[in-house]
Amino acid sequence: MAGVTIIKLTGENHRDVDYVCDQIKAICDQGGIDLRGPIPLPTRRLVVPCRKSPDGEGCETFDHWEMRVHKRLLEMKLSTGKDETALRKVASIPIPDTVSIELSLRHAN
Repeated sequence: MAGVTIIKLTGENHRDVDYVCDQIKAICDQGGIDLRGPIPLPTRRLVVPCRKSPDGEGCETFDHWEMRVHKRLLEMKLSTGKDETALRKVASIPIPDTVSIELSLRHAN
């Protein structure tokens, strides 16, 4: 049964996201699995302006707080039962708290 596993990583710290990508890449290299990626997706910038003065007196000055969300996309091409062990290894990777991982499986003919 052939299939493609799409792994989407998102996180606030790009070093943590790249660290998880490198671990997935090493697992695929050891198992001889075709890997496409990591593909960097556009970074999302969330900007929140906050007023410096709490009481409303004085001039209007603002602080601009920013959070960046970094994303990476990886595609693993699976073909046989031996590739299931690679998926189990990917699922057992210690993932930092700042990184979220999303796995989706797609059947390919």
